[in-house]
Amino acid sequence: MKGSTSNDQRTTYIDLYPCKRLIKLKESPLKTETQKWLTGLFQDQTVKILAKNSNLTKTQLETILIDILAERISEKRIVYEDKAKLRLLKSGVSRGAFNRTLAQSRKNIIRSIYTLILLGYLGILEDPRLEPYIEIANKIRTYTESYKEIWKNKRTSTEHLRVIKMLQEEIEKGLQGLSEPRSLSEKM
Repeated sequence: MKGSTSNDQRTTYIDLYPCKRLIKLKESPLKTETQKWLTGLFQDQTVKILAKNSNLTKTQLETILIDILAERISEKRIVYEDKAKLRLLKSGVSRGAFNRTLAQSRKNIIRSIYTLILLGYLGILEDPRLEPYIEIANKIRTYTESYKEIWKNKRTSTEHLRVIKMLQEEIEKGLQGLSEPRSLSEKM
């Protein structure tokens, strides 16, 4: 998750998976580019599955992404009132509503992290029933690294794209299966 710029054209490269893009700020306002990125992100099937099964609502996810993304694109500090206008709603939201949603999303993220820490502390993460979750996390990492490599080296051969598509389908199928509560049952 990093951004870099070229001073002569004021182009920003946003490296937030899965929608990497070069953004020319002269040609396109921040709101338009941010909303395009968010729309593309929410259309990604893997993001849909992960978001549906996470502790974040779609609004909370959108808000935390805006909080992180907007300043990277513009390379300057953006006040929360302006961030609130970047939401996918036509009129945006009030600064207060944006800040409340942002606080909720941060709280949910922290709670999710603490849940993982607790499970690790209690030794539950060692349970063999969690191995499929570890495997899918590793597949997602492989997928994102492959995607980044293709984007970085501008290699879009048919074979590379086929492998990426195959990995994506395998991940989506695995995530669907693991989202069922019975996936943690001992009777698997």
